[in-house]
Amino acid sequence: MQNCNMDFIIHPSNLHGTVTPPPSKSQAHRAILAQALSSNPGRIDNLSPSQDIEATLRCVDALRTQAHSLPLLDCGESGSTLRFLIPVALALCHGARFTGHGRLMERPQKPYFDIFDEKGILFRFEDGVLTIRGALPAGTYRLPGNVSSQFVTGLLYALPLIAGDSEILMTSALESRDYVTMTLDMLEKFNIQVENHNYSRFSIPGGQRYCSRDLRIEADWSQAAFWYAARALGHSLEVDGMNPVSAQGDRVIEAQYQMLSRPGECTIDVSGCPDLVPPLAAIASFRQSTTHLTNAARLRLKESDRLSAVREELCKLGVPVDETPDSLTIHGIQRLQSTQLDSHNDHRIVMMAAILATRASGPVTLRGAESVAKSYPSFWDDYKRLGGKMEEVTG
Repeated sequence: MQNCNMDFIIHPSNLHGTVTPPPSKSQAHRAILAQALSSNPGRIDNLSPSQDIEATLRCVDALRTQAHSLPLLDCGESGSTLRFLIPVALALCHGARFTGHGRLMERPQKPYFDIFDEKGILFRFEDGVLTIRGALPAGTYRLPGNVSSQFVTGLLYALPLIAGDSEILMTSALESRDYVTMTLDMLEKFNIQVENHNYSRFSIPGGQRYCSRDLRIEADWSQAAFWYAARALGHSLEVDGMNPVSAQGDRVIEAQYQMLSRPGECTIDVSGCPDLVPPLAAIASFRQSTTHLTNAARLRLKESDRLSAVREELCKLGVPVDETPDSLTIHGIQRLQSTQLDSHNDHRIVMMAAILATRASGPVTLRGAESVAKSYPSFWDDYKRLGGKMEEVTG
Protein backbone atom coordinates (compact mmCIF):
# COMPACT_ATOMS: atom_id res chain seq x y z
CA MET A 1 0.00 0.00 0.00
CA GLN A 2 3.03 2.31 0.02
CA ASN A 3 3.32 5.23 -2.37
CA CYS A 4 4.66 8.76 -2.34
CA ASN A 5 2.93 11.61 -0.49
CA MET A 6 0.26 9.43 1.07
CA ASP A 7 -2.27 11.22 3.29
CA PHE A 8 -5.04 9.41 5.18
CA ILE A 9 -8.24 10.32 6.92
CA ILE A 10 -8.36 7.89 9.85
CA HIS A 11 -11.66 7.18 11.59
CA PRO A 12 -12.13 6.00 15.18
CA SER A 13 -12.20 2.20 15.31
CA ASN A 14 -11.62 -0.88 17.42
CA LEU A 15 -8.59 -2.97 16.51
CA HIS A 16 -8.72 -6.69 17.18
CA GLY A 17 -6.87 -9.85 16.22
CA THR A 18 -3.31 -11.11 16.17
CA VAL A 19 -0.35 -9.31 14.63
CA THR A 20 3.26 -10.35 14.04
CA PRO A 21 5.57 -7.32 13.80
CA PRO A 22 8.14 -7.16 10.99
CA PRO A 23 11.70 -8.46 11.39
CA SER A 24 14.00 -6.53 13.70
CA LYS A 25 15.67 -3.70 11.82
CA SER A 26 18.45 -3.43 14.42
CA GLN A 27 19.26 -7.12 14.25
CA ALA A 28 19.03 -7.18 10.44
CA HIS A 29 21.53 -4.32 9.98
CA ARG A 30 24.02 -6.20 12.14
CA ALA A 31 23.46 -9.55 10.45
CA ILE A 32 23.77 -8.13 6.93
CA LEU A 33 27.04 -6.42 7.76
CA ALA A 34 28.50 -9.50 9.47
CA GLN A 35 27.52 -11.69 6.51
CA ALA A 36 29.05 -9.20 4.08
CA LEU A 37 32.35 -9.33 5.99
CA SER A 38 32.42 -13.14 5.85
CA SER A 39 34.39 -14.87 3.09
CA ASN A 40 31.47 -17.12 2.14
CA PRO A 41 28.27 -15.38 3.22
CA GLY A 42 25.44 -17.59 4.45
CA ARG A 43 21.69 -17.07 4.24
CA ILE A 44 19.63 -14.54 6.17
CA ASP A 45 15.95 -15.42 6.45
CA ASN A 46 13.04 -13.13 7.36
CA LEU A 47 14.55 -9.88 6.10
CA SER A 48 12.18 -6.93 5.81
CA PRO A 49 12.14 -4.87 2.59
CA SER A 50 12.14 -1.64 4.62
CA GLN A 51 13.98 1.37 3.25
CA ASP A 52 16.63 1.25 5.99
CA ILE A 53 17.46 -2.39 5.34
CA GLU A 54 17.57 -1.79 1.59
CA ALA A 55 20.08 0.99 2.29
CA THR A 56 22.40 -1.37 4.17
CA LEU A 57 22.10 -4.05 1.47
CA ARG A 58 22.86 -1.47 -1.20
CA CYS A 59 25.88 -0.10 0.65
CA VAL A 60 27.53 -3.42 1.48
CA ASP A 61 27.12 -4.40 -2.17
CA ALA A 62 28.84 -1.16 -3.20
CA LEU A 63 31.69 -1.88 -0.77
CA ARG A 64 32.22 -5.27 -2.42
CA THR A 65 31.95 -4.13 -6.04
CA GLN A 66 33.83 -0.82 -5.70
CA ALA A 67 36.53 -1.96 -3.29
CA HIS A 68 39.38 -0.78 -5.55
CA SER A 69 38.02 2.74 -5.88
CA LEU A 70 36.51 5.18 -3.41
CA PRO A 71 33.00 3.70 -3.04
CA LEU A 72 29.96 5.98 -3.08
CA LEU A 73 27.54 4.72 -0.43
CA ASP A 74 23.96 6.02 -0.48
CA CYS A 75 22.69 5.41 3.06
CA GLY A 76 19.16 6.66 2.44
CA GLU A 77 17.84 7.92 5.78
CA SER A 78 19.46 5.16 7.84
CA GLY A 79 21.67 6.36 10.69
CA SER A 80 22.70 2.77 11.44
CA THR A 81 23.89 2.23 7.87
CA LEU A 82 25.96 5.40 7.88
CA ARG A 83 27.56 5.04 11.31
CA PHE A 84 28.18 1.31 11.07
CA LEU A 85 29.89 1.62 7.69
CA ILE A 86 32.14 4.65 8.23
CA PRO A 87 34.85 2.72 10.14
CA VAL A 88 34.22 -0.48 8.15
CA ALA A 89 34.91 1.40 4.90
CA LEU A 90 38.18 2.66 6.34
CA ALA A 91 39.18 -0.87 7.34
CA LEU A 92 38.26 -2.40 3.98
CA CYS A 93 38.87 0.33 1.37
CA HIS A 94 40.82 3.06 3.16
CA GLY A 95 37.81 5.32 2.74
CA ALA A 96 34.53 5.99 1.00
CA ARG A 97 32.05 8.71 0.07
CA PHE A 98 28.77 8.76 1.99
CA THR A 99 25.53 10.45 1.08
CA GLY A 100 21.94 10.24 2.27
CA HIS A 101 18.48 11.76 2.29
CA GLY A 102 16.17 13.62 4.65
CA ARG A 103 18.01 14.75 7.79
CA LEU A 104 20.57 11.96 7.69
CA MET A 105 23.63 13.96 6.66
CA GLU A 106 22.76 16.64 9.22
CA ARG A 107 22.95 14.15 12.07
CA PRO A 108 26.14 14.60 14.12
CA GLN A 109 29.27 12.53 13.43
CA LYS A 110 31.55 14.42 15.83
CA PRO A 111 32.63 11.33 17.81
CA TYR A 112 34.10 9.91 14.58
CA PHE A 113 35.54 13.26 13.51
CA ASP A 114 37.36 13.61 16.83
CA ILE A 115 38.86 10.14 16.29
CA PHE A 116 39.84 11.02 12.71
CA ASP A 117 41.66 14.15 13.89
CA GLU A 118 43.56 12.06 16.45
CA LYS A 119 44.40 9.24 14.02
CA GLY A 120 45.29 11.37 10.99
CA ILE A 121 42.31 10.26 8.88
CA LEU A 122 41.17 12.85 6.34
CA PHE A 123 37.51 13.81 6.10
CA ARG A 124 35.51 16.45 4.28
CA PHE A 125 31.79 17.22 4.23
CA GLU A 126 30.73 19.13 1.15
CA ASP A 127 27.47 19.41 -0.82
CA GLY A 128 25.84 16.68 1.24
CA VAL A 129 28.67 14.17 0.73
CA LEU A 130 31.00 13.00 3.49
CA THR A 131 34.35 11.83 2.12
CA ILE A 132 36.79 9.95 4.34
CA ARG A 133 40.29 8.73 3.43
CA GLY A 134 42.92 6.91 5.42
CA ALA A 135 43.86 3.70 7.17
CA LEU A 136 42.15 2.67 10.37
CA PRO A 137 45.05 1.91 12.72
CA ALA A 138 45.13 -0.47 15.65
CA GLY A 139 45.17 1.24 19.03
CA THR A 140 42.95 2.95 21.57
CA TYR A 141 39.68 4.61 20.57
CA ARG A 142 37.87 6.89 23.00
CA LEU A 143 34.16 7.56 22.77
CA PRO A 144 31.72 9.39 25.05
CA GLY A 145 28.96 7.16 26.36
CA ASN A 146 26.14 9.69 26.00
CA VAL A 147 26.09 9.60 22.20
CA SER A 148 24.51 7.02 19.93
CA SER A 149 25.69 3.46 20.48
CA GLN A 150 25.96 3.25 16.68
CA PHE A 151 29.46 4.73 16.94
CA VAL A 152 30.52 1.93 19.27
CA THR A 153 28.99 -0.69 16.97
CA GLY A 154 30.77 0.67 13.90
CA LEU A 155 34.16 0.38 15.60
CA LEU A 156 33.35 -3.05 17.04
CA TYR A 157 32.72 -4.32 13.51
CA ALA A 158 35.77 -2.68 11.93
CA LEU A 159 38.59 -3.10 14.45
CA PRO A 160 38.74 -6.93 14.36
CA LEU A 161 39.58 -6.68 10.64
CA ILE A 162 42.85 -4.79 11.02
CA ALA A 163 46.26 -6.05 12.11
CA GLY A 164 47.06 -5.37 15.74
CA ASP A 165 44.97 -5.31 18.89
CA SER A 166 42.69 -2.40 19.79
CA GLU A 167 40.45 -1.20 22.57
CA ILE A 168 37.48 1.11 22.85
CA LEU A 169 37.40 3.21 26.01
CA MET A 170 34.15 4.87 27.10
CA THR A 171 34.91 8.27 28.59
CA SER A 172 31.50 8.38 30.31
CA ALA A 173 28.80 5.87 31.19
CA LEU A 174 27.47 4.10 28.10
CA GLU A 175 23.81 4.71 27.33
CA SER A 176 21.80 2.31 25.14
CA ARG A 177 23.84 -0.62 26.45
CA ASP A 178 21.33 -3.09 25.06
CA TYR A 179 22.13 -2.07 21.50
CA VAL A 180 25.80 -2.78 22.16
CA THR A 181 24.80 -6.11 23.71
CA MET A 182 22.98 -6.92 20.47
CA THR A 183 26.15 -6.06 18.52
CA LEU A 184 28.32 -8.25 20.74
CA ASP A 185 25.82 -11.09 20.41
CA MET A 186 25.91 -10.86 16.60
CA LEU A 187 29.71 -10.66 16.49
CA GLU A 188 29.97 -13.78 18.63
CA LYS A 189 27.68 -15.62 16.21
CA PHE A 190 30.20 -14.84 13.45
CA ASN A 191 33.19 -15.97 15.52
CA ILE A 192 34.47 -12.47 16.34
CA GLN A 193 35.95 -12.18 19.82
CA VAL A 194 35.50 -9.03 21.90
CA GLU A 195 36.14 -8.79 25.63
CA ASN A 196 33.57 -6.59 27.33
CA HIS A 197 34.83 -4.95 30.54
CA ASN A 198 31.48 -3.93 32.03
CA TYR A 199 30.68 -1.67 29.05
CA SER A 200 33.45 0.76 30.04
CA ARG A 201 36.16 -0.83 27.89
CA PHE A 202 36.14 -3.28 24.99
CA SER A 203 39.27 -5.27 24.10
CA ILE A 204 39.41 -6.34 20.45
CA PRO A 205 42.07 -8.70 19.05
CA GLY A 206 43.13 -7.78 15.54
CA GLY A 207 43.43 -9.96 12.44
CA GLN A 208 40.16 -11.81 13.00
CA ARG A 209 37.97 -13.31 10.28
CA TYR A 210 34.20 -13.34 10.14
CA CYS A 211 32.84 -16.89 9.73
CA SER A 212 29.57 -17.15 7.84
CA ARG A 213 26.41 -18.77 9.16
CA ASP A 214 22.70 -18.94 8.40
CA LEU A 215 20.41 -16.72 10.46
CA ARG A 216 16.74 -15.91 10.86
CA ILE A 217 15.89 -12.37 11.94
CA GLU A 218 13.60 -12.03 14.96
CA ALA A 219 10.44 -9.94 15.06
CA ASP A 220 11.08 -6.31 16.02
CA TRP A 221 10.28 -5.25 19.58
CA SER A 222 10.41 -1.53 18.71
CA GLN A 223 7.59 -2.05 16.18
CA ALA A 224 5.71 -4.38 18.52
CA ALA A 225 5.64 -1.47 20.97
CA PHE A 226 2.99 0.34 18.92
CA TRP A 227 0.67 -2.67 19.12
CA TYR A 228 1.29 -2.81 22.88
CA ALA A 229 0.29 0.85 22.94
CA ALA A 230 -2.92 -0.06 21.11
CA ARG A 231 -3.64 -2.69 23.75
CA ALA A 232 -3.16 -0.07 26.45
CA LEU A 233 -5.75 2.07 24.66
CA GLY A 234 -8.27 -0.76 24.97
CA HIS A 235 -7.85 -2.65 21.69
CA SER A 236 -8.11 -6.45 21.75
CA LEU A 237 -4.79 -7.38 20.20
CA GLU A 238 -2.34 -10.22 20.59
CA VAL A 239 1.27 -9.64 19.57
CA ASP A 240 2.72 -12.85 18.17
CA GLY A 241 6.17 -14.11 17.24
CA MET A 242 8.22 -12.22 19.82
CA ASN A 243 11.36 -13.62 21.44
CA PRO A 244 11.03 -12.94 25.20
CA VAL A 245 14.77 -13.39 25.77
CA SER A 246 15.86 -11.36 22.75
CA ALA A 247 18.98 -9.20 22.90
CA GLN A 248 16.85 -6.35 21.54
CA GLY A 249 16.76 -3.65 24.19
CA ASP A 250 13.26 -2.54 23.21
CA ARG A 251 11.80 -5.75 24.64
CA VAL A 252 11.46 -3.70 27.85
CA ILE A 253 8.20 -2.36 26.38
CA GLU A 254 6.42 -5.22 28.17
CA ALA A 255 7.70 -4.07 31.57
CA GLN A 256 7.01 -0.43 30.79
CA TYR A 257 3.52 -1.31 29.54
CA GLN A 258 2.84 -2.89 32.92
CA MET A 259 4.32 0.13 34.72
CA LEU A 260 2.06 2.53 32.83
CA SER A 261 -0.99 0.40 33.57
CA ARG A 262 -0.68 1.26 37.28
CA PRO A 263 -2.33 4.37 38.75
CA GLY A 264 -0.38 7.39 39.85
CA GLU A 265 2.43 9.57 38.55
CA CYS A 266 5.10 7.66 36.66
CA THR A 267 8.67 8.38 35.50
CA ILE A 268 10.47 6.31 32.86
CA ASP A 269 14.13 6.80 31.99
CA VAL A 270 14.30 6.22 28.21
CA SER A 271 18.06 6.68 27.78
CA GLY A 272 18.41 2.98 26.99
CA CYS A 273 15.35 2.74 24.73
CA PRO A 274 14.78 6.09 23.00
CA ASP A 275 12.82 4.53 20.12
CA LEU A 276 10.06 3.64 22.58
CA VAL A 277 9.17 7.26 23.34
CA PRO A 278 6.40 7.58 20.67
CA PRO A 279 4.49 4.42 21.74
CA LEU A 280 5.03 5.25 25.43
CA ALA A 281 3.73 8.76 24.75
CA ALA A 282 0.63 7.25 23.11
CA ILE A 283 -0.04 5.17 26.24
CA ALA A 284 0.63 8.14 28.52
CA SER A 285 -1.93 10.24 26.63
CA PHE A 286 -4.74 8.14 28.13
CA ARG A 287 -3.39 7.66 31.66
CA GLN A 288 -5.42 9.50 34.27
CA SER A 289 -2.22 10.90 35.76
CA THR A 290 1.11 12.39 34.74
CA THR A 291 3.92 10.56 32.95
CA HIS A 292 7.52 11.78 32.73
CA LEU A 293 9.74 10.43 29.91
CA THR A 294 13.28 11.48 30.83
CA ASN A 295 16.84 11.45 29.43
CA ALA A 296 15.62 11.64 25.84
CA ALA A 297 17.78 14.41 24.37
CA ARG A 298 19.13 12.17 21.59
CA LEU A 299 15.64 12.03 20.07
CA ARG A 300 16.22 15.52 18.73
CA LEU A 301 18.67 14.01 16.23
CA LYS A 302 16.43 11.36 14.67
CA GLU A 303 14.47 11.52 11.41
CA SER A 304 12.76 14.50 13.04
CA ASP A 305 13.31 16.39 16.25
CA ARG A 306 11.28 13.58 17.75
CA LEU A 307 10.78 15.17 21.17
CA SER A 308 9.24 18.29 19.64
CA ALA A 309 7.32 16.24 17.07
CA VAL A 310 5.71 14.07 19.77
CA ARG A 311 4.74 17.12 21.82
CA GLU A 312 3.39 19.00 18.79
CA GLU A 313 1.18 16.16 17.57
CA LEU A 314 -0.12 15.25 21.03
CA CYS A 315 -1.03 18.88 21.67
CA LYS A 316 -3.04 18.96 18.42
CA LEU A 317 -5.03 16.04 19.81
CA GLY A 318 -5.68 18.01 23.00
CA VAL A 319 -3.12 16.29 25.22
CA PRO A 320 -1.21 18.72 27.50
CA VAL A 321 2.54 18.13 27.15
CA ASP A 322 5.49 19.94 28.74
CA GLU A 323 8.79 19.73 26.86
CA THR A 324 12.29 20.31 28.24
CA PRO A 325 15.60 19.87 26.41
CA ASP A 326 15.68 16.17 27.34
CA SER A 327 12.22 15.16 28.53
CA LEU A 328 8.47 15.16 28.02
CA THR A 329 5.82 15.41 30.73
CA ILE A 330 2.47 14.15 29.49
CA HIS A 331 -0.82 14.82 31.30
CA GLY A 332 -3.28 12.15 30.22
CA ILE A 333 -6.84 12.92 29.14
CA GLN A 334 -9.96 10.84 28.42
CA ARG A 335 -10.85 11.93 24.89
CA LEU A 336 -8.77 13.09 21.92
CA GLN A 337 -9.77 15.81 19.47
CA SER A 338 -10.51 15.37 15.79
CA THR A 339 -7.65 17.18 14.05
CA GLN A 340 -4.96 17.10 11.37
CA LEU A 341 -1.58 15.56 12.21
CA ASP A 342 1.77 15.65 10.46
CA SER A 343 4.27 12.81 10.13
CA HIS A 344 7.37 15.04 10.30
CA ASN A 345 8.73 12.49 7.77
CA ASP A 346 9.24 10.18 10.76
CA HIS A 347 8.03 6.58 10.68
CA ARG A 348 7.55 6.38 14.44
CA ILE A 349 5.48 9.56 14.56
CA VAL A 350 3.21 8.04 11.87
CA MET A 351 2.63 4.86 13.89
CA MET A 352 1.99 6.82 17.09
CA ALA A 353 -0.54 8.98 15.26
CA ALA A 354 -2.27 5.97 13.69
CA ILE A 355 -2.78 4.30 17.08
CA LEU A 356 -4.00 7.48 18.76
CA ALA A 357 -6.40 8.29 15.90
CA THR A 358 -8.42 5.18 16.70
CA ARG A 359 -9.47 6.81 19.98
CA ALA A 360 -10.15 10.34 18.71
CA SER A 361 -13.60 11.93 18.94
CA GLY A 362 -13.78 12.13 15.14
CA PRO A 363 -11.72 11.74 11.96
CA VAL A 364 -8.01 12.51 12.09
CA THR A 365 -6.18 13.53 8.92
CA LEU A 366 -2.59 12.29 8.81
CA ARG A 367 -0.15 13.88 6.37
CA GLY A 368 2.87 11.90 5.22
CA ALA A 369 1.59 8.45 6.11
CA GLU A 370 4.03 6.86 3.64
CA SER A 371 6.92 7.48 6.06
CA VAL A 372 6.31 4.08 7.70
CA ALA A 373 8.07 2.48 4.71
CA LYS A 374 11.36 3.37 6.39
CA SER A 375 10.95 0.56 8.93
CA TYR A 376 7.52 -1.12 8.64
CA PRO A 377 6.33 -1.23 4.99
CA SER A 378 3.33 -3.45 5.80
CA PHE A 379 2.10 -1.30 8.72
CA TRP A 380 -0.99 0.02 6.97
CA ASP A 381 -1.88 -3.42 5.64
CA ASP A 382 -1.68 -4.81 9.18
CA TYR A 383 -3.61 -1.83 10.54
CA LYS A 384 -6.45 -2.31 8.06
CA ARG A 385 -6.55 -6.09 8.58
CA LEU A 386 -6.91 -5.51 12.33
CA GLY A 387 -9.93 -3.26 11.79
CA GLY A 388 -8.37 0.17 11.29
CA LYS A 389 -10.57 2.47 9.23
CA MET A 390 -8.96 4.97 6.91
CA GLU A 391 -9.29 6.42 3.44
CA GLU A 392 -6.64 8.00 1.29
CA VAL A 393 -6.94 11.71 0.63
CA THR A 394 -6.97 12.41 -3.10
CA GLY A 395 -6.67 15.63 -5.00
